[in-house]
Amino acid sequence: MEHYQTQTSRLTGTNYKEIYKKAINIYRNICRKTKRRAYIRSTYFKKSKIFLGPFWQHLEDKFSNNDKARRLKYYACALEIIEKSKINPTSKENIDKPSEIFHRFGGITRDQKSFYVQIKEDKRNGEKYLISIFPI
Repeated sequence: MEHYQTQTSRLTGTNYKEIYKKAINIYRNICRKTKRRAYIRSTYFKKSKIFLGPFWQHLEDKFSNNDKARRLKYYACALEIIEKSKINPTSKENIDKPSEIFHRFGGITRDQKSFYVQIKEDKRNGEKYLISIFPI
């Protein structure tokens, strides 16, 4: 799998609170641009919208603060991949729900750390959601 080389570096911080503040500020700046759900447009998906809200719900539900911090460090890099990457992701159908496809983009940060960005696509209405960001 090919990886996209990002120009942005990881978010810095020593604990979850510091990293969360930086990541949520990026998210709020995106939220200000629209009156409804926050989204960014993806080059790979022909400028279609990728909604960002489900990522924050998934993050709060599933993980400990250490794991949240580890994932949030890559938030700015993940947004760059979604916006600018033209590299084909690995895509597969959800085993539990055949109406969903998961797309996984690989990325490398400015300081040579590898990570993945996972996007869920609903086949019925074509909507796409940022689901997860995680280091390799």
